[in-house]
Amino acid sequence: MSLLRVTDLQVHYGAINALKGVSLEVEEGSLVTLIGANGAGKTTLLNTISGAVPGSAGSILFRGDEILNELPHLITRRGIAHVPEGRKIFGELTVEDNLRVGAYVQKDKKRINTLIERNYELFPRLAERRRQEGGSLSGGEQQMLAIARGLMSDPTLLLLDEPSLGLAPILVEMVFELIKEINGLGVSVLLVEQNANIALQTATFGYVLETGRITLADNAAALLNNKAVQNAYLGVG
Repeated sequence: MSLLRVTDLQVHYGAINALKGVSLEVEEGSLVTLIGANGAGKTTLLNTISGAVPGSAGSILFRGDEILNELPHLITRRGIAHVPEGRKIFGELTVEDNLRVGAYVQKDKKRINTLIERNYELFPRLAERRRQEGGSLSGGEQQMLAIARGLMSDPTLLLLDEPSLGLAPILVEMVFELIKEINGLGVSVLLVEQNANIALQTATFGYVLETGRITLADNAAALLNNKAVQNAYLGVG
């Protein structure tokens, strides 16, 4: 069943047409990746889905409801969490306070505490550092905190923008194992990632976005073996 369906989405920044009729789907429980070069429109797509950037035409259906140009906090309440590129944690707040900020759509204090403990089980390193300021964490720990903060809204769909950015290879593997674990808990994931190799190894389905248009869509394993994808994004050929 389709959880998210984007159809013929167009986004303009003034005279610039950033997205030119993008269509994609995320099935319930799936892990879908979107790969492409810098400037292809990947971040714009996530920002439009989460309501941070207005769309100029097209449709975004979430659980069958139109959410295009809905206010971001209402989209979050529907069950979509966005972990932006660059982490954007609150460096002066403790780990736990960062998590509580992520729970702003939750009204039940008991539920918030339950979600915090669930995140500490998922990210034991954050539990060890719960009283530390976010800015004192390593890059990998900050990425874990950004993802955990996104999970505090208890989403059905997690939008992840470049989670490997600036991380050492061993930390990239750790973060992607956590992404698979989160997906295994029943959270659907739409992953934007420049590291096409690990993205396609992790995802079940993939899309290639080039200059605002989807140019390829296939099972992730098939895209890994696609000669055009190998030449353009995997350093093969």
